[in-house]
Amino acid sequence: MATLPVSPLAPAQFPDLPQIGGVRFATAAAGVKYQNRTDVMLAVMDPGTSIAGVFTRSATRSAPVLDCQAKLGGDPEPGAAILVNSGNSNAFTGHYGQTSVSEITRTVAYVTGLPQERVFTASTGVIGEPLPHERITAKIEELNGTLAPDAIEAAAEAIMTTDTFAKGAEATVEIGGKTVSIAGIAKGSGMIAPDMATMLVYIFTDAHYEQDALQALLSGLNEQTFNCITVDSDTSTSDSLMVAATGAAGVDATDNESFQRALWYVMRQLSHQVVRDGEGATKFVEIQITGAASNADAKVHGMAIANSPLVKTAIAGEDPNWGRVVMAIGKSGAAADRDLLSISFGDVLVAEKGWVAPTYKEEDGAAEMKKQDITLKVDLGLGDGASTVWTCDLTHQYITINADYRS
Repeated sequence: MATLPVSPLAPAQFPDLPQIGGVRFATAAAGVKYQNRTDVMLAVMDPGTSIAGVFTRSATRSAPVLDCQAKLGGDPEPGAAILVNSGNSNAFTGHYGQTSVSEITRTVAYVTGLPQERVFTASTGVIGEPLPHERITAKIEELNGTLAPDAIEAAAEAIMTTDTFAKGAEATVEIGGKTVSIAGIAKGSGMIAPDMATMLVYIFTDAHYEQDALQALLSGLNEQTFNCITVDSDTSTSDSLMVAATGAAGVDATDNESFQRALWYVMRQLSHQVVRDGEGATKFVEIQITGAASNADAKVHGMAIANSPLVKTAIAGEDPNWGRVVMAIGKSGAAADRDLLSISFGDVLVAEKGWVAPTYKEEDGAAEMKKQDITLKVDLGLGDGASTVWTCDLTHQYITINADYRS
């Protein structure tokens, strides 16, 4: 598959992420699928590291996902390791998939001295092809020997598939007079419609955070961030989101509101970057739903709009076709009343009370559609329910990318 041009929605550069005490990274070129590029990353965390994770609820989820789910909640005392490969998802590969996971985790455990139950893996790429795990295990000694605290950007690059840019985000917060840092990386571009988690996301902090509380925090923040994005309505078999809290800063951030806001910020930034790298995307779209019967209904409406091919292609064509938004609301299954509905493109009121707004001018709507970042607002007029979701447009390039993904 040819190298893709960088998304027009990409950040100017990869952010300057802080080094996180208690975690080191390494990358290698194992040749899982790609040639002449790194495709494996290893992160090793110090003893006492708490691990939390959320994963796809796909009924066909991969062997690495099942293994990670089984290991969550283990003793943080020994530390932990995460190994990720790109190029092959090790999904829908039967018992061979679990064999690959076992061989990789066993080798990482042996080389690093960690218990095998504290080694987590993830794989991303083509579904249905056996993972050539021997190419990865052959690189474990090299990876372990080159671990460094400042190699997180290289780790972000190694886990890319159809991504056009590496994704990272950071935050710092003062707690008790000490600085706590958070740094995260992600990969994701297509097959993006999260259900519990999304793509591959790894976030590291030098704060101490009790494991059970970290798990609860991550699950809650995930619903406000990664589970509110969509590129193409398809949920991956490999979606994984993990947070590691090493405690190296000597600060207990458990239940600290400032830390929680900082983690939410990092997760939101990463989720937005995934949308901005949506396959073939040229527009970043925020959909704000208010006045719904409940927050749950608001999200249903928002995702119905965000996943509609007709809405997304209209946005790609810069066509202010508000009728397609009406269509998406009507089919969502959540409560709606045609005669209470209002729609805006940005600050331009397009429709109100079930009819085109008397002040609306087509050229005003068209001007909003020409922007790179677009906001669609819908007020259902039914209650206090609200939700915000994010998506991108749907262009011919999406078809081009996915028509020859395996070539």
